[in-house]
Amino acid sequence: MVENRPWANLFAHTILIIGVALVVFPVYIAIVASTHGPGEFLRGTLPLLPGPHAIDNYTAMWSTGLSRAGAPPAGQMLWNSFVMAMAITIGKLSISLLSAFAIVYFRFRFRMFFFWIIFITLMLPVEVRIIPTFQVVADLKMLNSFAGLSIPLIASATATFLFRQFFMTVPEEMLEAARVDGAGPLKFFKDILMPLSITNIAALFVIMFIYGWNQYLWPLLITTDPDYYTIVMGIQRMTTAADGDPQWHLVMAAVVMAALPPVLVVLFMQRLFVKGLTETEK
Repeated sequence: MVENRPWANLFAHTILIIGVALVVFPVYIAIVASTHGPGEFLRGTLPLLPGPHAIDNYTAMWSTGLSRAGAPPAGQMLWNSFVMAMAITIGKLSISLLSAFAIVYFRFRFRMFFFWIIFITLMLPVEVRIIPTFQVVADLKMLNSFAGLSIPLIASATATFLFRQFFMTVPEEMLEAARVDGAGPLKFFKDILMPLSITNIAALFVIMFIYGWNQYLWPLLITTDPDYYTIVMGIQRMTTAADGDPQWHLVMAAVVMAALPPVLVVLFMQRLFVKGLTETEK
């Protein structure tokens, strides 16, 4: 119900402005902190206006990092995070699409049994199976590698379940029409199901990319070589430097750079992301 009353509009906009301010203020403080020199925050003050050292701080983090805290250059860590996030995202989408296609459109023994086995894994987070997974990755000699970073995380029961539910809503007449036209299973999947699923794929792409980008525990366990550190690992190492106070101006510069790729992905795919979460018509 929408009420066209001036006081109601004023109240609603006031609440919205307060909510936006509460969300944006920490981000603004992080950006401001990344533009000041090394001594500003150690004096116990919190500047509210940008400082003059933005270029120096971002250049230092991008090119040299904070080696004293065990953090390589941010450019390298961002690249590692990007490769890991993209491998996890593409792997999850590919496996989930094919497994959902098989469950919905093929009739084989124990089909529903396998589906429920996949569904039950929703209740097993990575932390529960992390020790046996680490043992398998170590036995396969995949420690300190992009394969070790991404392959154990590319199966997704959530995406499989969502694609299965979507495929079940596709009209049966489309399958019959494809059969009449002589289309095989792969052609039906490629030419009909994939175009219909594009908004769902886009929505899950955004969710899976952010999931892969924000991974912390798994990269921390299997990487000891700084060449494979991700940006989240690097930030954690910079905040826990044992031989001195954290360099907060450089940490905040790394935080701002780490936040940019997920924000850009959401901005560029905003329309498809919202459409994929809300659209029900085929």
